[in-house]
Amino acid sequence: MTTRSHIAMFSIAAHGHVNPSLEVIRELVARGHRVTYAVPPLFAEKVAETGAEVKPWNSTLPGPDDDPAAWGTELLDHVELFLADAIQALPQQAEAYDGDEPDLVLHDITAYPARVLAHRWGVPAISLSPNLVAWRGYEEEIAEPMWAEPKRTERGQAYYARFHNWLEGNGVTTDPDTFVGRPDRSLVLIPKALQPNADRVDESVYTFVGACQGDRGAEGEWQRPAAVEKVALVSLGSSFTRRPDFYKECVRAFGDLPGWHLVLQIGRHVDPAELGTVPDNVEVRSWVPQLAVLKQAHLFVTHAGAGGSQEGLATATPMIAVPQAVDQFGNADMLQGLGVARRIDTEEATAEALQAAALALVDDPEVARRLKEIQAEMAQEGGTRRAADLIEAALPA
Repeated sequence: MTTRSHIAMFSIAAHGHVNPSLEVIRELVARGHRVTYAVPPLFAEKVAETGAEVKPWNSTLPGPDDDPAAWGTELLDHVELFLADAIQALPQQAEAYDGDEPDLVLHDITAYPARVLAHRWGVPAISLSPNLVAWRGYEEEIAEPMWAEPKRTERGQAYYARFHNWLEGNGVTTDPDTFVGRPDRSLVLIPKALQPNADRVDESVYTFVGACQGDRGAEGEWQRPAAVEKVALVSLGSSFTRRPDFYKECVRAFGDLPGWHLVLQIGRHVDPAELGTVPDNVEVRSWVPQLAVLKQAHLFVTHAGAGGSQEGLATATPMIAVPQAVDQFGNADMLQGLGVARRIDTEEATAEALQAAALALVDDPEVARRLKEIQAEMAQEGGTRRAADLIEAALPA
């Protein structure tokens, strides 16, 4: 048994960033380590259930219950929010750990203060990435074209100057792009199958451990209704869910489809009354225990977030990807390229298009074969136990 150490994890108040880390944290606690977790109060209870000690801090980012419009629509809207939050979070987190410095820092990719603090304390830092990572050539192929126009604007230059000054003021000499996109060490909490250009990822820095799902029984169970032949789950995740028109198209696509039962998760921003009268085979919920449903589902209509995408793969469920934001468009293309999904953009997601894609996917033996193949590959990646092994190996002697 490794000597008991203090491991500190840092994240933000977003389901897609906190959830992937939880089973790793639970495993480290079970191995006898003292684990603290710096996270906004909204997620304190969920984190505490792992056995970790919560170090609460207050965030200025829009929360899961806020209107998604608060994130803005442009690249600079997003990154300015993350930087402003990091700048105000750093003194809070430094105070929380004053006299209680850890032996090793774990951090989500958006937890910028964590890397600053690890530098200040002189301890190793490991990124836990809940989505795709950079490959050799990523900057030239993706980042530089994406940032070319914003960097020419006064606003973009001000953002970079502010970021650079913040890093320099804290003794970090790395430039902002490298600081955000190139960690010294990273465990990637997605299957390698979802990583673009996986053959060009530097595996001396990035290790794919795959999904770290654990026992999700605490989220509740879901029972497939009797006499149902096929189950379809529709979920756009937890943030970009204000899509009543899309949900109506889903009801039209699957409502009264012989033998089908539709589980429609609409989130907290849509009133079920907005959908009008729905057929008896449509189950409208604000939230569902997603993995429990997917284990019994035949089709998953998803926004293609990293978490949902890998749950679809882990349960060998054919997918219709309807991406809403950020990395979801790339994930949707990856899933389609793997031969296990169809991408349909929101504006094209009519009832007719959804139904046609659904029937083609569930009746295609090649889709089923590819899903089983990927499911078997994922099982070999190691998941939670391998992640914990690698973290323990990085602890200072």
